[in-house]
Amino acid sequence: MTTYAHRTLLLTLSVATVAATLTAAAPAVRADAPGTTGPALTWRPCAEPGGPAGQECARLPVPLDYRDSDGPQLSLAVTRMRSERPAARRGTLLVIPGGPGGSGVHRLATKGPALRKAMAGAYDLVSFDPRGVGGSTRAGCELDAADRHLVTLRSWPGPDGEIGGNAARSRRIAEACRRHGGGVLRSFTTVNEARDIDRLRRALGEEKLSAWAYSYGTYVGAVYAQKYPRHTDRWVLDSSSDPDPTRVGRGWLANISAGADARFPDFAAWAADPARESQGLRLARRPEDVRPLFLALAAKLDREPKESTTPGVPLTGNRLRQALQNALQSDGLFAETARLIQQAQNPAAEPVLPDTLAGPLPDQDAAAITATVCNDVRWPASVPAHRRAVAADRARHPLTAGMPANITPCGFWQAPAEPPTRITADGPSNILMVQNRRDPYAPYFGALKMRRALGERARLLTLEHGGHGAYLANGTACGDRTVTAFLTTGRRPQTDTRCGG
Repeated sequence: MTTYAHRTLLLTLSVATVAATLTAAAPAVRADAPGTTGPALTWRPCAEPGGPAGQECARLPVPLDYRDSDGPQLSLAVTRMRSERPAARRGTLLVIPGGPGGSGVHRLATKGPALRKAMAGAYDLVSFDPRGVGGSTRAGCELDAADRHLVTLRSWPGPDGEIGGNAARSRRIAEACRRHGGGVLRSFTTVNEARDIDRLRRALGEEKLSAWAYSYGTYVGAVYAQKYPRHTDRWVLDSSSDPDPTRVGRGWLANISAGADARFPDFAAWAADPARESQGLRLARRPEDVRPLFLALAAKLDREPKESTTPGVPLTGNRLRQALQNALQSDGLFAETARLIQQAQNPAAEPVLPDTLAGPLPDQDAAAITATVCNDVRWPASVPAHRRAVAADRARHPLTAGMPANITPCGFWQAPAEPPTRITADGPSNILMVQNRRDPYAPYFGALKMRRALGERARLLTLEHGGHGAYLANGTACGDRTVTAFLTTGRRPQTDTRCGG
């Protein structure tokens, strides 16, 4: 899950109005007619200082409930960067954001220049804010500020592994979202995001879309390819997880334990490198000494939290663990966490918390992050079963201290409105998966399950590298070249293949 700085845009329909008009019963979901034209998009310039030139924005109406397509509508923020070489243009490339809770408008603004250069005019680049995110129609749960910190939204157990507080908080969050989120919050599902993408495709006037899907967006992309295979062109899934329809988000969370263990040696090697000495960031003389140092420090902060530069927000063991989880995403974040570890060790220092840990998330962001994974599939609610699972996970994977196996608000959520989509091998062979070997959030073994589910539809490009989000980010030059070639020329490896570090 990722926090973004969202631009505030005027919503065309208030949460209260939409929730009040949601019908209790409606006819069965019907797919939009494949040959029809969607609602017109009115584009306006929206380039920002320092951002990519020529960026445009529009709003896309989508049904609150696709069983009542002509009923209440929500509004999605859409953005594009048009091809600078119309003669070379071959279609539209959709950037599908991660999260849940990630902003596609923000992602295109940050990744657009590099992507535009790589595509060399082959596409109009388009993205969107999913329901509940950024400039799209939003919903909130009116959660207490204490329940909106990242270390409380993620169920980190107590210092001794106790989860009673987690269970109470999870029930409280689920009940608040049920009371205040209404039909809008209930509509935040992966399958609705796939339907919204097809509505966007038709509004763009495209028979087919190409896509670059990232992180959670790979599951969205896989669901779209399952439901609308005839409308997919060249499809890239970057950093995929296990699509098991009986677990979905619960499986992704559980896999983080092993993902952190696989990725941590990269951080340890960096933190023990003599080159860190001149930077004042060397944590140990040997890589194998970094892990026990970190675990001992986190345990000490469990017992004796240390006041930080943020009043009222101490550095606890769980905040240190969460800081590490954030840092494992990219080598570029290692220095921030090494500095925090050193500040925590120094009796005279006052730790400076990263922005993501220094305060609560906005209520609507917390709602969007929580609701999608809870709405997609039913989660178990037994507190004793979770207590046993947490104890076992803490013993096997102390870096994550049982958090990935813990109880969440999803255990007390309303039953899903419809079953999750099963990903299968039915459809065209036009998917390229790209995956780092040591991905802390989407571990490699989970990506292999996505690969098996897709069968001959996909090829897997494995990068001998660490980090989350491979293409144009935490991957390799070889990986970037292969993905770019596929999107621009259609050349895809004939078999699963790999790129060295």
